[in-house]
Amino acid sequence: MPNRRAITSAQFCNFSFVRVAIAVAWVVLVPIAQAGQELARVPIETAPPGTPALGGAIRTGADIYIGDERDPDLVPLYLYEGKWLFAHGTSGGIHAYKNDGVSLDLILRYRFNKLDPDADELLAGLNKRNQTLEGGVSGSWFGRFGSLRAEYVWDAQNNHNGNEFDLSYRYPFEWGNFTFSPYASLIWQDSDLVNYYYGVSEAESVATGIPAYQAGAATNFAYGINTSYNLTDHIFLFANLGLQAFDTSIRNSPITEDEFVAGLFFGGGYYFGDMDGQRKGSVAKETTWSWRVNYGYTGDHNIVPEPMQGKFTENRKVQTNIGGLTLGKLVQSGERVDIYAKAALYRHFEQGLQDDFWNYTAYMMAIGKGYLPWSDRVAFRWGFGFGFSAAEKVPYIEQVKQGDRDRNTSHFLNYLEWTVDFPLEGLIKSKLTRNCFAGVTVVHRSGIFETSNILGDVFGGADWYTLHLECLR
Repeated sequence: MPNRRAITSAQFCNFSFVRVAIAVAWVVLVPIAQAGQELARVPIETAPPGTPALGGAIRTGADIYIGDERDPDLVPLYLYEGKWLFAHGTSGGIHAYKNDGVSLDLILRYRFNKLDPDADELLAGLNKRNQTLEGGVSGSWFGRFGSLRAEYVWDAQNNHNGNEFDLSYRYPFEWGNFTFSPYASLIWQDSDLVNYYYGVSEAESVATGIPAYQAGAATNFAYGINTSYNLTDHIFLFANLGLQAFDTSIRNSPITEDEFVAGLFFGGGYYFGDMDGQRKGSVAKETTWSWRVNYGYTGDHNIVPEPMQGKFTENRKVQTNIGGLTLGKLVQSGERVDIYAKAALYRHFEQGLQDDFWNYTAYMMAIGKGYLPWSDRVAFRWGFGFGFSAAEKVPYIEQVKQGDRDRNTSHFLNYLEWTVDFPLEGLIKSKLTRNCFAGVTVVHRSGIFETSNILGDVFGGADWYTLHLECLR
């Protein structure tokens, strides 16, 4: 995609700091897990408006805490860049104002900082420091000399109860399908945030023998390189490298051991839709929408393979129900497979086990179409969806299943959906049933085998078996 702020490969070779950038890349190849918000940027930001995408990234390495070594962390990427709404993987929000030169946004982002006392014996006895969601405002300015972004956020979940201001500059270089973007950031954090993650209370000091420490506000610096490559019009790859230098307020803490940490964030994804047409502005104005209602019960088996074998056994231990309304938009059509972007509102009926609650879901759905040999009419459809599920409460079935195995639960989990249905037109001849289908939907929430911090390090999940009616209009 052409970028008016990027320079060409010929200009690229004339810059003397390319050697410096390569040296920086060498330094930050040491894979450590915390190096500023710019590190988590993904190429969806440059996609045409209205583009959804799915992908995944790996965040790997250790942390600034003493003796804290961490396994690689999977970050599922649920991506969208719209005229008003956006989801950039670890952040999302609303474009309050946007043009070619300025963007003003309301944002919600995920902070990966955490301290797990069980991770190392040197940390045993300390209180847990949690990851958290932060809300705030962001302003970006784009021009021939690069881009400048200012971001102010505060704790939205009352964990650290602090604030952070981030001022970042980047300059993109474009070399065919390859983009190379050095960046630098100045990050100010108030005393509440810093003391939550790096302070040691008197009670903790008595319990652990670690000296008590009251941390003050901190000003940190981060720099790095973000790279991306468009393998095709739809497939993109990226690798981001960063280094963060910490203020003395953090370095002097008795539970930290490094002045610098480096980060590596790499992965890829798939853009859905007519990318070439969107870039040229030639996408058809006619849009196909779908709506669906479904209702069912808590299942006893995983999404695969039992339901695909016709086994829809109800869970006898937790007998709850679920009902949903789903709206979808066709983003990519084909003779055999259609791709929809969908959003679902589910209501969990917990039958007195706990209060009923809402579950908000967004996902991409691939729907295959089956035909009879003698007809061009769709005889059946088979679909599979992938996205995220954000529940107001942890479903009771998940509390029971995870509690039996002494495992984590989470409000926010990965979402899978499997469907099979048949056209109603073959049974009922009516305008109302035209392009309507009835069938089965299996709803699934899980944590991707305890591989992802952002999904609460959950191993396991739950399933619901439902009947549905879906119509295309």
